[in-house]
Amino acid sequence: MLASAGVMMGSKGFGQAADADFPLVRVPEAKRKFKSQAVEKIIREVRGNAGNKELGWLFENCFPNTLDTTVDFSVAGGKPDTYVITGDIDAMWLRDSSAQVWPYIPLCKDDKDLQQLIRGVIHRQVKNVLKDPYANAFYKDETKISEWKTDVTDMKPGVHERKWEIDSLCYPIRLSHGYWKITGDISPFDAEWVSAMDRIVATFREQQRKESKGPYSFMRKTEFATDTVPLRGYGYPTKKVGLIHSMFRPSDDATVYPFLIPSNIFALNSLSDMRAIFQAIGAHGKPVDDAAYKLMDELEKVLLEHAIVTHPVFGEVFAYEADGFGNHLLMDDANVPSLLGLPYLQSPHLTGPLSVLHAEQRGYTVYQNTRRMLLSESNPFFFKGKAGEGIGGPHVGMDMVWPLSIIIRGLTSHDSQEMGLCLKMLRQSNAGTGFMHESFHKDDVAKFSRKWFAWANTLFGEFVLKVYREQPALLNS
Repeated sequence: MLASAGVMMGSKGFGQAADADFPLVRVPEAKRKFKSQAVEKIIREVRGNAGNKELGWLFENCFPNTLDTTVDFSVAGGKPDTYVITGDIDAMWLRDSSAQVWPYIPLCKDDKDLQQLIRGVIHRQVKNVLKDPYANAFYKDETKISEWKTDVTDMKPGVHERKWEIDSLCYPIRLSHGYWKITGDISPFDAEWVSAMDRIVATFREQQRKESKGPYSFMRKTEFATDTVPLRGYGYPTKKVGLIHSMFRPSDDATVYPFLIPSNIFALNSLSDMRAIFQAIGAHGKPVDDAAYKLMDELEKVLLEHAIVTHPVFGEVFAYEADGFGNHLLMDDANVPSLLGLPYLQSPHLTGPLSVLHAEQRGYTVYQNTRRMLLSESNPFFFKGKAGEGIGGPHVGMDMVWPLSIIIRGLTSHDSQEMGLCLKMLRQSNAGTGFMHESFHKDDVAKFSRKWFAWANTLFGEFVLKVYREQPALLNS
């Protein structure tokens, strides 16, 4: 649903609001869901030092948006418990909840309350994975029945939606690993957490589908092909080469070819992160660790064989999807994991040939070629118009640019000009609302979808923080 947001404020024309007074649009302090002294401190610091007042205003509104509006914190069974909605939908996505609190991790070392909040997210995600590793979104009320009444799949009470997406099981590992690396705290990684990791590895193995189709299928009565899975809910045929099948993308849209490459690469990285935690807690060498190692080794080999294709213009590139028979889909989607976002999600300790962070590895060169392809008309979902340019996807239709893609472009760039361009487009895309959106029309930022989308807001804050620390002069223009 598109919503008109009106026009930018200011007397110097569109996007030129340095002298304007910016209205208070952040949730009033008394109504904020959670308060962090560390977050408030960095907000004051960045806003006070940003020469572009509009960027400072946007940072103050967006960076704390997850804490202000989406978290529900309590203590359950002696453990912190944090339920995180995605914004305007009262459900907790494993992906979104991880991504929404991720930008706060660097600040939580000096904020015990923030640490407890993130531990609560980890604990609730573990419960959700153990409830149903194939579900992507859950309710806080574990007895609540989903609003999706026509879905043909094994729905359970407490599950909002059961779209199988590889990244749903990767993001909780990334959150756990990121939290541990900053804090050194291993308390969240108890027997229940290890059980959830075991379930994740087993689910990845099931979805290699080497012996059978596996236990998961999904069909929905709908007008939208992207909301259901063909061929009795199992997807189009694949050659069982060892890649993990993903019936849906991180956009919650159905895949065309079930081997979703950025998600398989994310799985490889997540297994590496998992094993690093196992070593820290003394689980290294145990059966689940051994299973993770064997799967990692297999994934790396088959990804090198099936994920990389030769493009006639750009050379070796990563495909977005594949089927194992030699068919590939060359595109990208704004939602992360994406091909564009591979460096953002990858850990430096992944040093093999699929590393996109180490210049001596094949994956680095392949990523650079892929990036040039994705940010060009060779990507069917790259849109460029009067209001900006960026990657979209089928989820909201053609000509709709997602700020997520612009943010990820900035976060993965080492070029100050490109980072500055991304900041400018994001600043203008708020359309006077003070927040990021799910998408905006390439020719008119006033035509946008979802005015409350916490993932985009907080991720924008992460990008501004990166710029503030590495290229502060960019916040003056």
